[in-house]
Amino acid sequence: MTGLAVCVVVLALASAYGVLNRRRSGRVRVRGRDGGKRLGAAELGEDLGERATLVQFSSAFCAPCRATRRVLGEVAELVPGVRHVEIDAESRLGLVRELEILKTPTVLVLDAEGHIVRRATGQPRKADVIAALGEAVGAT
Repeated sequence: MTGLAVCVVVLALASAYGVLNRRRSGRVRVRGRDGGKRLGAAELGEDLGERATLVQFSSAFCAPCRATRRVLGEVAELVPGVRHVEIDAESRLGLVRELEILKTPTVLVLDAEGHIVRRATGQPRKADVIAALGEAVGAT
């Protein structure tokens, strides 16, 4: 009987973790640990956008990365002065470690000066990205 109880508890905990992880994935939120970090053209390998920059960390075999690339590309075309920069996480491990990127895709929303305003882990929704851009553009 104790073996059955242990199985039920483990399944309940695993289910709760899965639900929580799925709800948090893709949400664009402010991250306290990013406070004050700034990225420039040297770190990104490309120039910043005039008004804001969407930085996407991807990996080669990441299916959500392809969908995220499409969403961010559409948003960058839609909003003037916004640039989308994609970085291969595997080839830039130093930057990945410095920024504590734990999962791909991870999206950083930068203001015009390169300060990290928002971060999303997982595939973000288009509306959330546009809302985060509103904050980044308003911060300048």
